[in-house]
Amino acid sequence: MPDQKREFPYTRKDFDHLCQLVMEHAGIVLQKGKEDMLYGRLTRRIRLLKLGSFRAYIDHLEADPEGEEFGEFINAITTNLTSFFREKHHFDYMKSTMLPLLMQQNKQSRRIRIWSAGCSTGEEPYTIAMMVAETVPPGWDVKILATDLDTNVLAHCEKGIYDISRIEGLPDSVVKKWFLPNRKVGATKVKVKPELQELIFFRQLNLLKEWPMSGPMDVIFCRNVIIYFDNPTKQQLIDRYAELLGPERYLFLGHSESMNNLSDRFNLVGKSVYSKDS
Repeated sequence: MPDQKREFPYTRKDFDHLCQLVMEHAGIVLQKGKEDMLYGRLTRRIRLLKLGSFRAYIDHLEADPEGEEFGEFINAITTNLTSFFREKHHFDYMKSTMLPLLMQQNKQSRRIRIWSAGCSTGEEPYTIAMMVAETVPPGWDVKILATDLDTNVLAHCEKGIYDISRIEGLPDSVVKKWFLPNRKVGATKVKVKPELQELIFFRQLNLLKEWPMSGPMDVIFCRNVIIYFDNPTKQQLIDRYAELLGPERYLFLGHSESMNNLSDRFNLVGKSVYSKDS
């Protein structure tokens, strides 16, 4: 793997060591073949710190595993790929079936709790908020918790400001209803409306560590997250979701993810939508 053309010395041992750190601290499994990706994402950090090699960067990380740079390291590795209404069938199911059922089930408490785990740059929780605002009548206590490991994307989420390219392809009716006119934040930007922001609480959270919320949750979105974990970690995470969800409540996974051989506590009720056993 060593390459004399690289800006910084980078060996197979360095790659394996970094993979171990990512696995231990974030639960993310990096397979062979990701060497160039890892190099590309970390060279900027090494440059900024004025270090001479990947070995020096690893030593810097291990000298202070609770420090600021370790957070920057995890941020650099984390993949943030999302869009408004990504996997649209989930939001169609949410609006037509799931939210009406939850309103029946929770009619006494008039309370709904939703968690977007691995919310990335915020498009997912804001789309969830749109479905809530369009379906649940006033007077209900609805809160959406949106968490991610990456502190940089969370700062972006809270502002609710997006490049106008992020809403290309959305129906005009959705854009007019849920985004402020371009002139409010510049010709190339749009901003989600405050009534959506008011529904969402953004927090930094490592899924493999302690969770501050006690539940019960009604809905958990964890889409395109568990694909980065090994099977024991997936099983542990799914079991923790089951403990947090109320009976007959919902877990959404990504289109390439499955509950097969992970848990027998959920039933498939839609396309990558699961309901916890009562």
